[in-house]
Amino acid sequence: MPNRSAKILRLLWLTALLAASASLSCRHAPFAPNRETANLRVATFRSDVTPPPGAPLIWVTPVVAVDDPLWAKGIVLDDGRNRYVLCAVDWCALCNSAESLFRRKIAAAAGTDVSRVAVHTIHQHTAPYVDGDAYNLLDKLPSPPLRLSEQFLEDVTNRLADAVRQSIARLEPFDRVGTGEGRVERVASARRLRGEGGKIVVRYSNAALKPDMAAAPEGDIDPILKTITFARADRPLARLHYYATHPQTHQLDGRASADFVGAAREGLERQEKVFQVYFTGCSGDVTVGKYNDGSPRARDELRQRLQAGMEASIASTQWAPAGRLTWRTASLTLPPKTDLTSATAIYRSKIGNRDKGRDGATQLAGAADLYRSAITLAFAQRHTPLMLTSLQIGNVHIVHLPGEPMLEFQKSAQRALPGRFVAVAGYGDCCTGYICTDRAHAEGGYEPTASLVAPGAEALMKNAIQQLLRE
Repeated sequence: MPNRSAKILRLLWLTALLAASASLSCRHAPFAPNRETANLRVATFRSDVTPPPGAPLIWVTPVVAVDDPLWAKGIVLDDGRNRYVLCAVDWCALCNSAESLFRRKIAAAAGTDVSRVAVHTIHQHTAPYVDGDAYNLLDKLPSPPLRLSEQFLEDVTNRLADAVRQSIARLEPFDRVGTGEGRVERVASARRLRGEGGKIVVRYSNAALKPDMAAAPEGDIDPILKTITFARADRPLARLHYYATHPQTHQLDGRASADFVGAAREGLERQEKVFQVYFTGCSGDVTVGKYNDGSPRARDELRQRLQAGMEASIASTQWAPAGRLTWRTASLTLPPKTDLTSATAIYRSKIGNRDKGRDGATQLAGAADLYRSAITLAFAQRHTPLMLTSLQIGNVHIVHLPGEPMLEFQKSAQRALPGRFVAVAGYGDCCTGYICTDRAHAEGGYEPTASLVAPGAEALMKNAIQQLLRE
């Protein structure tokens, strides 16, 4: 009897050992690829895009100091048939021919078609705002406002192209894609608040200086940060993060910086030793105004809370075998709010008025106003449709949108595929400025006033999003 009991115990022990070994093997072994996913590879790249001292940041404010470098970071995906590039740039905006310059150089370096390249700015207000077509208008003036030089734009895009080209030699296989979500606490807040009689009250990015703005509710936001991870077996190769808020704690002070979002991204990369890319979602009506008073302390607290959201998203990662890559495109023409005749008249009037200020600050404001009027005219005379794209990886969808879209467009994309993982990046070609809902146009307020796009754009945008998410 004791011998029989011993045999049973040994059998149970052996069974448990085999089960544990099988579990360990399943956890660490790479997924067996199928014919469509056997050739999946990924590479990462980064390039310094910091402008030199004296060159302009947003509008025409010259650089006087560099708090931290500005980066263009991204990934190249290769499925054995095509290559796709996703790139996020620490600039405020890339518009018209400036945006297409970045995509063309990247496409040539990656050996792919320009339609398979998505370039997005992160929209820090401590970084350049470059509209190539507006620059062309200003170049015709005898004394144009401060602009990034043509030579700098050539040099910075050549360096970026070199970084992409070098990354191709480092393409490595991946067999798993992870998706995670983390709640970000006390960062985003709605910019459009309801005042007396339902009137829209604007809560700007440093609104916490005013106690009533800091005390007001967060309002309509998307508190969820989403993370996509490319991995081989258990080794993460790159992570993409998506979150919707204006990444702005200060501006117009001449200090170049990737702001709190860049600090969180780079801090996490140093901590994890894994390449990190951050994309700003649909944040046209979302800011950090409830929690930001412009102080270094507030900036660092925002950095800590955003990074905590990234870490929570990574910790929640759910893994699946890497699926087939499917890239979709949609063309979109949005009607300009200001017709060509009116835009031309406004631009000409600004030319005559910009130098009438008595002091340097007033003249700087006049130069910025002239630049903005050139941006308006450039969009009014644009004939090329906007290109929207999406990338599907198995059941994971990434949507790339132009302009500065309101949050509703991100929520619309997520509603289109309930139960699926849908990440949204805004701030592609920003020639449109704000892209507002019809309701916002009817209500008024800052965003529709500053938008270059006429009412009626909402249905056009949402139809294009539906095209990108068709399966």
